[in-house]
Amino acid sequence: MTDSTEHSTDSSDLVTTEVIRDDVLKVTMSRGPANALAPELLSALDEACQQADDTPGIKFVIFESSLEGFFAAGADIKHMRTIDARSFAEYGDQMRAVNDRIENANWISIAALDGMALGGGLELALACTFRTAGPRARLGLPEAGIGLLPGAGGTQRLPRLVGHGRAVDIVLTARQVRTQEAFDIGLVQRVAEGSALDSALSLVEELSGNSLPAMVAGARCVGAAHSMSLTEGIALEKSSEEGLFTNGEAEEGIAAFVGKRAPKFA
Repeated sequence: MTDSTEHSTDSSDLVTTEVIRDDVLKVTMSRGPANALAPELLSALDEACQQADDTPGIKFVIFESSLEGFFAAGADIKHMRTIDARSFAEYGDQMRAVNDRIENANWISIAALDGMALGGGLELALACTFRTAGPRARLGLPEAGIGLLPGAGGTQRLPRLVGHGRAVDIVLTARQVRTQEAFDIGLVQRVAEGSALDSALSLVEELSGNSLPAMVAGARCVGAAHSMSLTEGIALEKSSEEGLFTNGEAEEGIAAFVGKRAPKFA
C-alpha cells in the first residue's frame, strides 16, 4: 500500500503515536532517561494499543524509542522500592496485561530495537510478532541479579523463541545478548545495518501485500505450537483456515492467483 499523504500524530510526554502510512502506526516511547516501564508509561502504551484498535486500516504497529541507546530498560526499580507486595503484584499484572494485549492484537507488531532492551523492555519486545535489531542492540533479562525473575512473560516467551537451553542461559546468567547472536538464535528476525526502524519499515513492505487476518491467524497458530499437543494444534490450524475461507480473504486470494493479479485484501 502506498504512503498516506496525510500523517496524523498524537503526542504525550511519554509516548508519541503517528500514523506514518495508511496501514502503519508508529509508537515511540520517550520516558527519559531509559524508558523504565513505570505504571504511567504502561498506561500510555495501552492507550496506544487502543488507538491502533480504533484506527481503521491499521495493520502494523511499530514500537520504538526516541532515547539514545535504549529501547526500554525494564521495570521501574525506583517505583518498586516504594510499593508493598500487593502493589507489586498489581504492577506485574499491568505489565503482563500490556504484553498480552500486544501479543493477542488483530494487527502485526514489530519491536524496533536500537540500544538496550532489558528486563521488562525485552519482555515487551518478546510479545511482538517481529523484532528488528540495529548494531547497538543489547538484549537481556537481568532480574536474577536483583533477586527476581522475568515476571512479565519472559520465562515463557523466551524459550518458545530460542529453546530451553539458551533461555536458561540468558535468564540465569543475566547477560546481555548482542545483535548477531540474537539473530543467530532466533531472538530477533531481522538485523539492520543502520536503523532498526528502517528495517522494521522494510519488513512492513515485505508483509503489506498479504492478508492481515491470515497473518494474524498464522502467528497465533505458530505460537500455539509450543503450548498445545499436535492434535490440538492441528485442530486450531483447521478452524483458523476454514474461518479465513468463509470470511472472504481466501476467496479473494485464490481468485487473484487464478487471474494472475495482485489480491485486493480488505
